[in-house]
Order: sequence, then structure tokens, then C-alpha cells
Amino acid sequence: MSTPTQRPARHRRKVTTKRAVIGSAAALALTGGALLGTGLLAPAGAAGAWPTAQGKPVPVPRTIEVSGVHDGAMQRYVGSGKLGGDGQDENQDPLFKLKDGAVLKNVILGSPAADGVHCAGTCTLENVWWEDVGEDAATFKGTSPSATYTVKGGGARKASDKVLQFNGAGKLTVTGFQVSDFGKLVRTCGNCGKQYKRTVVISDVDITAPGKSIVGINENYGDTATLTKVRITGDTKKKMKVCTRFQGNNTGKEPKELGNGPDGKHCLYKASDITYK
Repeated sequence: MSTPTQRPARHRRKVTTKRAVIGSAAALALTGGALLGTGLLAPAGAAGAWPTAQGKPVPVPRTIEVSGVHDGAMQRYVGSGKLGGDGQDENQDPLFKLKDGAVLKNVILGSPAADGVHCAGTCTLENVWWEDVGEDAATFKGTSPSATYTVKGGGARKASDKVLQFNGAGKLTVTGFQVSDFGKLVRTCGNCGKQYKRTVVISDVDITAPGKSIVGINENYGDTATLTKVRITGDTKKKMKVCTRFQGNNTGKEPKELGNGPDGKHCLYKASDITYK
């Protein structure tokens, strides 16, 4: 872009600098838009568009074991062979199994997704997307009370039952996540043979109806769920249960529901923490 030659020289640098700044800003905006399109950058505090998968789908005939960091570069992984199921059958194998301390990031799980992702201990799921949840999106199985599971960004949809299944011990934190067309976002296991006290933190999430429950916990095992900045869309009649307390067991029986809503001890949130659109 040229500067008119009639203008005095002392103005040229100012105009050029201004235009350079504008040009740089435009380029930055384009870069941000491109990153949004690939899902590598998401707007904070709002449900963004679902990412576009990069390259060809990656078939997964056997569970991929992850130690350290696995960056999928926004490729779509699809179960095949023995992992080709997408129903609610129990005890399916996952597409990814994360060892203690592992990180899975920038991954899209397509359909079929089998039993999604399993974490054997502390793990981080960052910008992971489930297009069509199979049995569960992710299951957390660590046995140490100090285990921490972090779900940061990403999203899930089409889950007829649970999205995040918390079977192990420790603390699960879900932030910047979005979910739609689901049964339960988080459920601490209500009837596992080995039970633990579990802590759940859900913050800055976007939830789109239909959905039955945001989080379910076991009151008798000392579970807690803290919710902040939860945004719910499409549930004008407020039928979705925000936090449900159960009487859990270790016998495999269906757990008894005890109540729903904040109680100051187990379900920890205020009315202002939940907004409806």
C-alpha cells in the first residue's frame, strides 16, 4: 500500500506505521479465524463452533496406549474391527488408554468411538472432541486419592447416557467444555465394586438441551460437586437436573436418588452460578 507523494515526508512514517498496525491486526484476525476453524483456538467463556477434522480419518483397530503427550493435530480417530462398536454395551475397550500422568490433546473422536478414552491415573484431556459418544466419552479409573483428572476445552454430543464416568478416586475438573444432546455430563460411579470419595469441579461450561443431568454424586461416600459459570441453552422450563445426590453402593444395584439441588455440603453452587439462555 503506497502513500501519496504529495504529503510531506514527516507524515509518511506516521501513516505507514498506522497502516502497518492495521494490516498486522487484520492478519492476526485472519490467523485467529483460521485457528478457530481447526479447533486449535476456542473463544473463552462461550460455546464455539465444532472443529473441522484435519486430514483423513485415522482407523483404530486396537486401543492406543498413551504415555507422555499425544497431540492428534485435530485428526479424527474412528474405531474399527473390535473397536467398531458405538452402542452402550458395558466393558467395551477404549480408543485411547492414558497411563498415569499422560496428556491427550487436539483429538476428534468420530463414530464409532467404542468406550472413548480411559485414564488409568492422573491425566489431562485438552481440546478433545467426541462427535458421537459411544458407551462413555471418558472414564477415570485412578485409585489414588491424590489423582487429578482435567478436562480442558473440547466437547461431546449424542451421548444417550453418561459423558464423563468417574469410577476412580481423586478429583475431576471440567473447564471450558461444551456438551449437547446427552444423558449425564458427569457421574461418579453409583455401584462400583470399589468405592471412593470423589471431588468434582465444573466451571465455565456450555450445556445445550436435551440433557437429563449435569452431575450426579454419591452422598454417602462423601462426594462433592462444585459448579460455577454454567450456561444452559434450550431448557427454558428448567427440567434438567443440575446436581443430583445418590445413595451409592458397591453391590452393583441401581443407586437410590436422594435429592437434587444445592445442599451446602455435597452439591455446592448458588442460583447465580447457573444461567439459562
